[in-house]
Amino acid sequence: MSVPQYKRYKGAAMEGVRQLPEHWELIKLKRVAQIRYGIGEPPSYREEGIPLIRATNVDAGRITKKDLVLVDPTDIPEKRIVWLSPGDIIVVRSGAYTGDSAIIRLHHCPCIAGFDMVVTPRSCSPDYLQYALLSSYLKRDQIDLEKLRAAQPHLNAEELGDCTLLLPPEEEQLGIISFLDRETSKLDALVAEQQRLIELLKEKRQTVVSHAVTKGLDRNARTKDSGVEWLREVPEHWECRSISSISTKITNGYVGPTRDILVDEGVRYLQSLHIKNNSIRFDNPYFVRHEWSMEHSKSILGAGDVLIVQTGDIGQVAVVTEEFAGCNCHALIIVAPIKDVVSGDWLAWTLNSDYGFNTLLSIQTGALHPHLNCGNVKGVMVPVPPLEEQGALPRWSAESENSTV
Repeated sequence: MSVPQYKRYKGAAMEGVRQLPEHWELIKLKRVAQIRYGIGEPPSYREEGIPLIRATNVDAGRITKKDLVLVDPTDIPEKRIVWLSPGDIIVVRSGAYTGDSAIIRLHHCPCIAGFDMVVTPRSCSPDYLQYALLSSYLKRDQIDLEKLRAAQPHLNAEELGDCTLLLPPEEEQLGIISFLDRETSKLDALVAEQQRLIELLKEKRQTVVSHAVTKGLDRNARTKDSGVEWLREVPEHWECRSISSISTKITNGYVGPTRDILVDEGVRYLQSLHIKNNSIRFDNPYFVRHEWSMEHSKSILGAGDVLIVQTGDIGQVAVVTEEFAGCNCHALIIVAPIKDVVSGDWLAWTLNSDYGFNTLLSIQTGALHPHLNCGNVKGVMVPVPPLEEQGALPRWSAESENSTV
């Protein structure tokens, strides 16, 4: 992929950009667009109504339906409502995805802006501005995400408006949009193909894991009826027991507001976003004070504890490794297995199997905001082989994964 060179350039005198075409402008974002705040938190969500666009619906230039919520406009004072129009751009103003953005298209409307900022282009192409907001020179170098990744990453309208935009004439804007639409479509097609391959590998992995935790590794073992719906037959020498009977503790992580408890350094504070694919990933760090953690000691984690996502991405489960022992956590269900009966690794693998995943989904409650509660999790039945067989599964699974990739 190559693009023609311009005849003349001039110095840009800005971080990340050394020079730009001589006839382009350097202009503050606030001079070419209006920046407004959304309505914030609505009084209530509804089963039917108008979509409220939030940070969870913003994904690298696109609006998604992930965790989409609906509101009734009559519940909200008219002067607070920010109706979105095609060409408006949502910019995430706080949280892990601060600075990410997405453009509103005709098929999204009618919809209302939530907590985040709304950028309405006035004297440049909306699509060009959207691409600029996704570019490294603006998103990385000016919005400065590294600086914003503190306890509470935050971006306000003044900071966004003071960002400098590289602005070509309108005709060139349209040419750049056409070029980027074409090239990104090719890349998206490649990504989609790779994603299909990844999904096939995930399905194979899930099938292998599910068979191992419900049938064992000995294909010749005699089986019996488990007496548990969806589980069916298990090896004859295995038990089937409720989670409450194989654990010393089942409790919740802290469920209060986090606005005033997060700090830049301290005790690591795990949340649902850190639990993915049977592992803990602390890519987006959150911390609480040591004193606060000790005051909420019931949610301090030990090695071998099993964490179950309680709200949001229900069905995600991971075991606490030695690396994360001593952390505290937010809105997660904590199960401490009886180690002489079942290992945390085994329980986590079992709950990550098709049987475990579907069982957790079947016991969620709440139509508008689905969630799990400890009382229901206690009754979940799991297969329990001898400890020696449990210990073979993580080693075997790791070897299986390494041979597949």
